[in-house]
Amino acid sequence: MEQLSVGHTEGTQEPMNVSTKQRQIADMARQQPERVFIALNHYLDYEWLRRAYELTRKDGAVGSDGVTAQAYERNLRANLEDLLERMKSGRYQAPPVRRVYIPKEDGTLRPLGISTVRVNYTAVQRAFGLR
Repeated sequence: MEQLSVGHTEGTQEPMNVSTKQRQIADMARQQPERVFIALNHYLDYEWLRRAYELTRKDGAVGSDGVTAQAYERNLRANLEDLLERMKSGRYQAPPVRRVYIPKEDGTLRPLGISTVRVNYTAVQRAFGLR
């Protein structure tokens, strides 16, 4: 995985880290329970998506696009920056989920949806619920 470099331009504010942003959102929700959060995109940034990627399993089955986590990681920065831009511009559209069926003990089949690597850790499913 690539090493992140941290830069600072004179006179600019330090960016908030992911846990600080999450805490800020949680505090707003607690203080104003009637508040409706319509969009949280302004909180998303590369660091947030990178953290979500770090927290995601990389050994799962390949999704409908055939891309492995290892292949996606080769161009991780570019992939996450592209994803972030599409999410913020409203052009993001989740790719199809690969459906497989797992046999259960009683002979029936349990459906299982396998997301692509690109959607598995994105803000659409995970970034606001980093655990």
